[in-house]
Amino acid sequence: MGIMEIFAQLEKNSTPAGKPRWLIAGLGNPGMVYEHTRHNAGFMALDALAAQEHVKIDRMKFRGLCTDVTLGTQRCLLLKPQTYMNNSGESVAAAMQFYKLTPAQLIVVFDDISLDPGRLRIRRKGSDGGHNGIKSIIALTGTEEFARIKLGVGKKPHKEMDLADWVLSKFREEEQKALDEACSNACAALKLMVEGKTTEAMNLYN
Repeated sequence: MGIMEIFAQLEKNSTPAGKPRWLIAGLGNPGMVYEHTRHNAGFMALDALAAQEHVKIDRMKFRGLCTDVTLGTQRCLLLKPQTYMNNSGESVAAAMQFYKLTPAQLIVVFDDISLDPGRLRIRRKGSDGGHNGIKSIIALTGTEEFARIKLGVGKKPHKEMDLADWVLSKFREEEQKALDEACSNACAALKLMVEGKTTEAMNLYN
């Protein structure tokens, strides 16, 4: 490899100077007891993205675990709130305030029980839809005007089942395979969205 190729590779792998231009938050609950549960789909998607980009989400800040990463030409902060799901907004709002980010620079990845495992739904904005993590973010940022990627985790098997029991249950083997594919698609969608190609991401993965 020539010197110019080496410089080009170093430039590609370097993180642009200055603050992150995007905050990508994946929602879930901290602790081993919650690992691989339906409510932690957002954590799983961010872990998949971190693995692709050869980084670790292991820096404690903003009441969450975070890391910087460059996606294409965009410097991004990956954040996994450690506040427990219902208080996710405390972590997200703290990061936004610190870096003076606008809602247009926020993307949230989270679970959706109305979608089958393996399905994605990308939205530019919207209500909380009954999701307590999104409800907290809306309450503490004061807006619904932020993009989100919903990861399907499946509906309750029967109406009588408690919703909390369902979202805190683990995926069956075939469901986990479907979710892994959805996480891969979410990673690809995120890389498009931070480059201003949300419409393309929606057309490809919704």
